[in-house]
Amino acid sequence: MRRVLVSTIAVLALSAVCAQAADLPRQAPPARAPAQFAPGYSWTGFYIGINGGYGWADSDWSGFAGNAEPSGGLVGGTLGYNWQSGPLVLGLETDAAWSDLRGSFTNAACPQGCETRNNWLATVRGRLGYAIDRVMPYVTGGLAVGDIELTRPGFVGASDTRAGWTVGAGLEAAIAGNWTAKVEYLYVDLGDIACTAAACGTATNADLRASVVRAGVNLRF
Repeated sequence: MRRVLVSTIAVLALSAVCAQAADLPRQAPPARAPAQFAPGYSWTGFYIGINGGYGWADSDWSGFAGNAEPSGGLVGGTLGYNWQSGPLVLGLETDAAWSDLRGSFTNAACPQGCETRNNWLATVRGRLGYAIDRVMPYVTGGLAVGDIELTRPGFVGASDTRAGWTVGAGLEAAIAGNWTAKVEYLYVDLGDIACTAAACGTATNADLRASVVRAGVNLRF
């Protein structure tokens, strides 16, 4: 009888312990590390770069009723600064390029061929962009400076440096680290120069209005 009583007490005690263990709160799973915040790409800062492309132009010789239509390649360097506020990016950019825009026409007034040439082109432009993280479309415009050279065989011709204007648009994107790449279009108007009858055989004015498409890479600081 004593054994039965002891066994019964032991079973009841074990049942009570098990019930208490079941009521104990379970250990919470380990907390996950908070996700790290990745800041958006910043366009603010200085940059330098190189660019190259192709241009085509109209060059009307008023005294000869001819259009030389120069075309050719350009290659040069770029220096600029961007300041970003929200998605808006304001910038100032300058560039200078060696240019090989040249073209000629032949007609009754100029049977030997009259040529217009542009040997260099530089711009100082403002830029207004809209940043979509690492991609930025932009518009641009400002000052353009370059030379216009007029040549007629047998005559001294004329050459002068002219200041005009330029407008355009482009797209720039971050590609790796501090490097960005861009493509852009510029319309350039350098005005016109005069060539006297003594210098060209017939007094004439000739202008240069060009379209330039180019690509480039920039290193940001």
